Amino acid sequence: MGAKESLPGDSSIPEMHHYYSKFMRECPSGQLSLHEFKKLLGLQGLDPQGDLYIKRVFDIFDLNQDGFIDFLEFIAAINLVIRGKIDQKLKWYFKLYDADGNGCIDKKELLSIFTAIQAINGHTNMSAEEFTNMIFQKIDVNNDGELTLEEFISGVERDEDLMELITKSFDLSNVLKVIQSGRRHSV
Repeated sequence: MGAKESLPGDSSIPEMHHYYSKFMRECPSGQLSLHEFKKLLGLQGLDPQGDLYIKRVFDIFDLNQDGFIDFLEFIAAINLVIRGKIDQKLKWYFKLYDADGNGCIDKKELLSIFTAIQAINGHTNMSAEEFTNMIFQKIDVNNDGELTLEEFISGVERDEDLMELITKSFDLSNVLKVIQSGRRHSV
């Protein structure tokens, strides 16, 4: 899927211009590296788990896998988080959890990504183990210890509480608020 397909059809030109000027101000080269991405979000010096999570987010936004997020990829990411339909977001979350890219999420993958998210967000009422077990208990229909994309999407869509929990836990709008406000960090 090319980045162009993901561009918002209903976005106004001024809005695009607004994002473009922010992006270019933060990233004059037009290519956002992982290091710059972390700096932009104020996420340097995380523990290894948190670092891993931010790298996964970065890699998924980097659609052409060239090691940089360019403006089109940036807009596609913003569009997904702000305007994406729920199944698009769930596919994105699935991709985030599926660390080895084999098309299934196992408990270890889910546990490691949730631990990483907790390291960044810090707020949660259950441990990463409890969260992982609960997800598998609710949506691993055939009990094979792995979730396919179909199991994941239909399981989460069926369960309102789970949907809310996943959406809250993995909400990237905080990341976008930082980008939108154009917060600068002293170098």
